[in-house]
Amino acid sequence: MTINDEFGSDNHSGVHPDIIKAINSVNVGYSIAYGNDFYTKRAVNKFKEHFGKGIDVYFVGNGTAANILGLKVVTKSFNSIFCADVAHLNVHECCGPEKFIGCKLVTIHAPEGKLTVDLIKPHIVGVGDPHMAQPKVISITQSTERGTVYKPTEIKAISDFAHKNKMLLHMDGARLCNAAAYLDVSLNAIAGDVGVDILSFGGTKNGMMFGDAVIFFDKALSKNFEFIRKQGMQLTSKMRFISAQFDALLTNDLWLKNARHANKMAQLLYNKVKDITPVKLTQKVQGNAVFAKLPKKIISKIQKKYSFHIIDEKTEEVRWMCSFNTTKEDVLNFVETIRKTIE
Repeated sequence: MTINDEFGSDNHSGVHPDIIKAINSVNVGYSIAYGNDFYTKRAVNKFKEHFGKGIDVYFVGNGTAANILGLKVVTKSFNSIFCADVAHLNVHECCGPEKFIGCKLVTIHAPEGKLTVDLIKPHIVGVGDPHMAQPKVISITQSTERGTVYKPTEIKAISDFAHKNKMLLHMDGARLCNAAAYLDVSLNAIAGDVGVDILSFGGTKNGMMFGDAVIFFDKALSKNFEFIRKQGMQLTSKMRFISAQFDALLTNDLWLKNARHANKMAQLLYNKVKDITPVKLTQKVQGNAVFAKLPKKIISKIQKKYSFHIIDEKTEEVRWMCSFNTTKEDVLNFVETIRKTIE
């Protein structure tokens, strides 16, 4: 029996044709290695068009590396990093932050995946006490692991709080494009413009083959990052094949078109399943994810035809993801499978 992978993850999607074309376009002749090439310089300039001329930006191979190395360069082993309990940093990095950063992760319960100042405040303790971890970074995810989106004002409130307490704000932007598309704002309107200090900008979930970027909005923070990146095994020799992808993604609003389509398909899926009993939708659709609860026996039957993640075994909550190449037909076929399985 064939298992369909359309709704398991936006990582399951293929690569956008324009990205493939961009890769092929630089696959000619020779080019200086390790990012000292024309294509990388061009991609960096493209990032500056979107995020401001004062940034430092470095390319790495994946999101785990972007998060971990971006945090490592601004922390000491006696520091603590605050994040939501459901954060990718906490749940799906295989203890990478603890191993490679060496900091204490302070997890905060966030039912909708979103941190707030009120949720963070009680955890700011022991400042100056040599017996306790010293608060250094607040890390948020946009859009969150529960599909929710931070508004600019919400991010600004957290960044102001962080800076007031001599901390930094890090953002895991694996799906930043989907959040910006939902809010109908520029990428920087929910990043540097509202006080984010370090951003992991993802491309893989939005049509790229591989590659992430680490953006520092204050160049003083990126001091020694070139050495941290090399030591962290993320200085890609043939960098132009990452750079060409970012150049294409950030040109002619390809990032926006891809994200808007993925979001639209998620909304369609939401609308089609919301009245199906016993499906219980658990989050509003603000990005490209749909969260729902349904009986475990039904989940297992649907998974015989479609792969997708069970987010919470205890509550029987699942996640269905849409991507830039999800089609209306894909959604309708999936919904029909759900209906027939329940009947």
